[in-house]
Amino acid sequence: VEAGFHHPILYSYFRSSCSWRVRIALALKGIDYETVPINLIKDGGQQFSKDFQALNPMKQVPALKIDGITIHQSLAIIEYLEETRPTPRLLPQDPKKRASVRMISDLIAGGIQPLQNLSVLKQVGEEFQLTWAQNAIISGFNALEQILQSTAGTYCVGDEVSCPQVFLYYRFKVDCTLYPTISSINKRLLVLEAFQVTHPCRQPDTPTELRA
Repeated sequence: VEAGFHHPILYSYFRSSCSWRVRIALALKGIDYETVPINLIKDGGQQFSKDFQALNPMKQVPALKIDGITIHQSLAIIEYLEETRPTPRLLPQDPKKRASVRMISDLIAGGIQPLQNLSVLKQVGEEFQLTWAQNAIISGFNALEQILQSTAGTYCVGDEVSCPQVFLYYRFKVDCTLYPTISSINKRLLVLEAFQVTHPCRQPDTPTELRA
């Protein structure tokens, strides 16, 4: 290790889809990093601690300490990694394909995930949480399936790997057979090493009963 060099530190929760997206990007780019688990449930949610609020005022994971700065929001982190460590690339060279990747990423990160985040589900109330989350995912996946039918090759956009992932429908019991394009892309992604080693069932903070 070079003098003064510090591994990036990822503040992550094993089950967080946004954290998983960043773990995938780090793995695809071959970047070694240290994980600091932030348990979103234990102790009333470790993201609400004063120390973590100082790191990320939004009290959310992921947050990445890298190159002397701290970045939160998964897509901003991935963009930074792409701009500072451009190979192997996560965005296609073609501007139209690049726009498609960003459109799909924003659809997932802005149009689906916030509606079924823990903070929102708490407001909905336990009795209605599953139905609420399923409705949010189904609405987003109906659009995503339609978009992917025109952009997909082997993966979401053509034949190069970009980063969104669809762990959501496993957690909330959405019928994946309704989304054949999403399902087939997801199956192809999940066999890649970068997706396997970063999977929620293989993280430092994964509970024993959920490990695989």
